[in-house]
Amino acid sequence: MSLPADLAPEAAAAQLAGFAAASDPSLLLLFASPAGVLGPIASALMPILPPGCRVAGCSTAGELVPQGYSDRSVVAVAFPRAGFAVEMVRLELLGRSQVTRWMADIRSAADRLKVRGCGAMFGLVVADGLTRREDVLAATLDAALPGAPVIGGFAGNGLQFAGVEVLADGEVTTDTAVLCLLATDRPVEELVFAHFSSTGRRGVVTAADPAGHAIHEINAEPAAAEYARLAGLDPARLTPLEFARHPLLLRVGRRHHVRSISGVRADGGLQLLASIEVGTLLTLGRAEDLIEGFAKALAGLPRPPELVLGFDCILRRLALEQAGYEKEVARLHSRYNICGFNTYGELHDGMHVNQTFVGIAFLGAD
Repeated sequence: MSLPADLAPEAAAAQLAGFAAASDPSLLLLFASPAGVLGPIASALMPILPPGCRVAGCSTAGELVPQGYSDRSVVAVAFPRAGFAVEMVRLELLGRSQVTRWMADIRSAADRLKVRGCGAMFGLVVADGLTRREDVLAATLDAALPGAPVIGGFAGNGLQFAGVEVLADGEVTTDTAVLCLLATDRPVEELVFAHFSSTGRRGVVTAADPAGHAIHEINAEPAAAEYARLAGLDPARLTPLEFARHPLLLRVGRRHHVRSISGVRADGGLQLLASIEVGTLLTLGRAEDLIEGFAKALAGLPRPPELVLGFDCILRRLALEQAGYEKEVARLHSRYNICGFNTYGELHDGMHVNQTFVGIAFLGAD
């Protein structure tokens, strides 16, 4: 369900509690914009939820609803207790990369879930999108949960790239990830789609701050100016839309992965949503096949889903809106019942990626 974000917290909580009561959920996910909305709602909601219901969520760069893209709304997704067993793990102090502790907590939660014998396990993650520890988090989850699908999104706050929030039960936090481990006998299918291709125009990162997600130089030139030259853009008019249309690609194995740009730095460098090392070869990409490929990916599911929980990059959304595909997006969201949020980055297969739709489809009966 979705509600307007400007609804009074007590009224929103009452509606959410009514929604939850219908399915007696083991887990309730909440996604909302702008930042600051979830805390008051969660405080009013927690005392009136069914006993044992866990709550996780975050602030967003926009919401995904069956009607298409949304803003300034609260989206709720409930997992019924009858079909989903849940364990929830808070991975705190992301900036300090407490990998040993995180792995111990994740494995303990997975062991508890296995003992309950409730079917196949998968993981859903919401995380602070500004801690710049996405790669460490992705690698930790992959190592701690071998063989289990784990997908997720990094929390946003519009295009401000500041002030994001993560919700763990009734508490709003930062510098935190929440891992929801679920076990179910219901069929689920992972879904990943990116809409870019390589132009063949390349640059080598010659100066960077990997921990700060910043590139200072490309090809020994100021990064923003060299990026603009490669893309054929005016360096004085680099905007989020241009970054969405002309992403930087990093090749890993046989696949290219986007390393999205969030802005131009005061020193003429580029601020990214992911870490980049000095010496990395980057290829300029181009956005294409914005809607047809996504439609084919959804149509390729083994059977129609009851719900697709999606994590969709805000820069992908910008590119789709600029291309005038809002109606097509709305039709696909409605047909496949897509809910979720727009992110500052996505997680799947042990990798942090950008400008990608990552989802998990809960399939209907045969």
